[in-house]
Amino acid sequence: MGESSKRNYRGETAFPFILQNVHRYFFYLALVFLGFLWYDVVLAYDFGGHFGVGFGTLVMSVNIVMLTLYTFSCHSLRHLAGGKLDCFSCASFGKSRFAVWRGVSFLNDRHMLLAWTSLITVGLTDFYIRLVASGAIHDLRLM
Repeated sequence: MGESSKRNYRGETAFPFILQNVHRYFFYLALVFLGFLWYDVVLAYDFGGHFGVGFGTLVMSVNIVMLTLYTFSCHSLRHLAGGKLDCFSCASFGKSRFAVWRGVSFLNDRHMLLAWTSLITVGLTDFYIRLVASGAIHDLRLM
């Protein structure tokens, strides 16, 4: 018996594959949030108009770096860099796209580790900022 001539494949337009498109939209939203968090970290190095470093600044910096690595390890970014390409050397900006795709693929292999690490750093950062904001502890100024 041969294959059915009836073609019902609809790509990513039907459940559960439509969720993949939703995942990509959340990736774009995460990039917006990363921009705000990077801005906050840059502001954290400003101590009354002068460059300074406190323990909280370092905590926030580690947090945003881990969140950025986790976000950039997403397969949605991997798809943007090299999706739908069968031949990198045939595409425009092929060498640079291949380099980005390889870098994202390297991070993508560690996506779960980066997820757990960023989850822990978010929790610790929120806890530290909460303690400082409540006055329970004072931020240690390093520079």
